[in-house]
Amino acid sequence: MNTFNFDEEIIRRGTSCVKHDLLDSHFGKEDVLPMWVADMDFKTAPCVIDAIKKRVEHEVLGYTFAGDSYYEAICDWQWRRHGWRVTPEQIGFLPGIVVGMAYCIKAMTAPGDKILIQSPVYTPFHNLVEKNGRQLVYNSLRNEENCFRINFDDLEKKLSDNCKMMLLCNPHNPGGRVWEKAELQKIAELCDHYGVLVVSDEIHADLTLPGYKHLPFACVSDIAANNSITLSAPSKTFNMPGLGSSYFVISNESIRRRLKTYLEASELNNGHIFAFCAAEAAYRYGEEWLSQLLDYIAGNVRLVQEFITEYIPQVKMMVPQASFLIWLDFRDLGMEQSELVNFMLKRAQLAMNNGETFGVEGQGFMRMNVGTARATVKKALEQLKNAIDNYNFK
Repeated sequence: MNTFNFDEEIIRRGTSCVKHDLLDSHFGKEDVLPMWVADMDFKTAPCVIDAIKKRVEHEVLGYTFAGDSYYEAICDWQWRRHGWRVTPEQIGFLPGIVVGMAYCIKAMTAPGDKILIQSPVYTPFHNLVEKNGRQLVYNSLRNEENCFRINFDDLEKKLSDNCKMMLLCNPHNPGGRVWEKAELQKIAELCDHYGVLVVSDEIHADLTLPGYKHLPFACVSDIAANNSITLSAPSKTFNMPGLGSSYFVISNESIRRRLKTYLEASELNNGHIFAFCAAEAAYRYGEEWLSQLLDYIAGNVRLVQEFITEYIPQVKMMVPQASFLIWLDFRDLGMEQSELVNFMLKRAQLAMNNGETFGVEGQGFMRMNVGTARATVKKALEQLKNAIDNYNFK
């Protein structure tokens, strides 16, 4: 068994890296620690790199297609990791999860239709709906003792008002919430009753942390399977988002045919050589790497939790059940959101995601990425502590 070194600090600057090389354009300064955009600073899983190298060595990069082994790898992975029976004909390639959501919106709804999201939630959920001419409907999540809960009374009210689609974040981003079976079943029943199609973004599914279990929305009931589109990918899991290797899974033949027709009409369903070989390698050979990664991320989460509790109790955190993202609550500092963002950048020298970009419910919050070497996480926490200790609060 190989032991993978997640403590290694990789220099990513100068590689056209969004997280490091776009600090100035996004934050107005470069001398900050990048703890924002959701990719990891670890080397991509070795099995993925090996598969790409092997394919390049062939030295012919011609037209390609997804072979049977690609689909089989996805099916085997979903069954092995999540107990979800998927068949090859239910799967279709997508160049990305966000792109896939946009395709679903365009293919399955009409301009002006109502689409529900549960905010605070990943920023593109908001943008995709509005920029595609649909009407946003909000089912705000309840923050109960630093854990997100669904307001089902409000959800039913919103779904019943001629809503056409629900974008579900499963597991949730930025909260890291792994939804329970009963919660997912209730969503499925309500959406089926009111004729609302569920699009479930499950990109963080395989990053569910030790002690928790991800449940694919489509496998919690027959109702859920028959009225949903699942979007998934190995990209977040194995740190390969630059490869554009996502896919959909649709059990309902009618829904599947409608989306595939839309994609085929503009040839949007064609992948590329590295997307196929990388995804297959990750799912066939990446399990041990992933196991060690999850233990390491869990260690980083514990570090943040213990440090905050001991040294900066003014800050609260939502302990993630999945992923390497932490939702931090700074409301006890008494700052306006603009002041908080400025404080993080200029005082703490940290680049985190502004909580307000996830929805109005994110005012007073920031999202921190701990998918990086532990030494970097420690440095970020020390900078935050020093900034708070030396700030003259009103």
